[in-house]
Amino acid sequence: MAVDMVPLVVSGRKIGPGEPCFIVAEISANHHQKYEEAEALVKAAKAAGADAVKFQTYTPDTMTIDSDKKWFFLEGENTPESWKKSNLYDLYATAYTPWEWQPKLKELAEELGIAFFSTPFDETAVDFLEEMDVPCYKIASYEATDIPLLKKVASTGKPVILSIGFAELHEVEEAVRTVREAGAREVALLHCVTAYADEPRPECMNLRTIRDIAERFDVVSGFSDNNAGIEAPVASVYAGASIVEKHFMLDRSTGGPDSRFSVEPDEFAEMVRGIRRAEVLLGRVRYGPAGEDEKNYKKLRRSLFAVSDIKKGDVFTPKNVRVIRPAYGLSPNRYDDVIGRRAAHDIERGTPLSEGDVVQ
Repeated sequence: MAVDMVPLVVSGRKIGPGEPCFIVAEISANHHQKYEEAEALVKAAKAAGADAVKFQTYTPDTMTIDSDKKWFFLEGENTPESWKKSNLYDLYATAYTPWEWQPKLKELAEELGIAFFSTPFDETAVDFLEEMDVPCYKIASYEATDIPLLKKVASTGKPVILSIGFAELHEVEEAVRTVREAGAREVALLHCVTAYADEPRPECMNLRTIRDIAERFDVVSGFSDNNAGIEAPVASVYAGASIVEKHFMLDRSTGGPDSRFSVEPDEFAEMVRGIRRAEVLLGRVRYGPAGEDEKNYKKLRRSLFAVSDIKKGDVFTPKNVRVIRPAYGLSPNRYDDVIGRRAAHDIERGTPLSEGDVVQ
């Protein structure tokens, strides 16, 4: 059964087609586990034009187990060396956001006039965030197939923003079905490119997916970019993104798990300006002239003119009436009606024809 797309409402802000893009600064581990830096990131995100800040709610123990077996180490050619040196447990231990910070950071964000929400990674995190009364939930690409977590989040009845970066089509279908059946009405799916590249990867973006998501699943669609650069997030708006999420940090030179693909405040601000400019260029669905300049030049369209002197009673013919510029006379679609009729009075050459010039 088809389901009509329902816009999201987050902290009083309507999100969906026709609305301004909802721009999210993903803080992730970029606070280096320093509370003062986390506060500075929230303030910098606001100053750079973000509509929301997003954190992550987990601990090493809610994410994985402490094991040195081979499965708990990241491998692969593109895996950062710093990620390869530690098992998953130790890696998350250096990256997680202390839970006691989060109510204070939410209060700060709301004082600044931007939304605060988070990505939970297990049911205890959902319970914690519910106590904080977050306005919505974000599900990470890695958890798009975690059906118990999806059910728990959807059961809150709050908007669900789900990244689907690793999900095959059938997995996306299952995820959407799961959250809807569990109680979520407001659902957004984010096309997510998680190459963790330290330079733009245009060939990996496939931004046409964003519009397909909206049409295929009747949801709000958007883009989450885990790669360097801002070109793709700006371009995603032309592809239909209603939400854009980008990793954000104060200074890449300070390092950290996400530093390679995060953007600094000046870059984020440039991205926001690009997105807002894209929205102006996209405008709205409109036919006909837009603005006074176009209305003025509309006069250069064609219309019916007398191209020789015509006496009262003369028959209008192709020799004395032509369709020419400018557009001060009868519309060209009246040409066949006028030819063969007679002039109601004398008409000088160069006069635009009007209804009163033609004998009725």
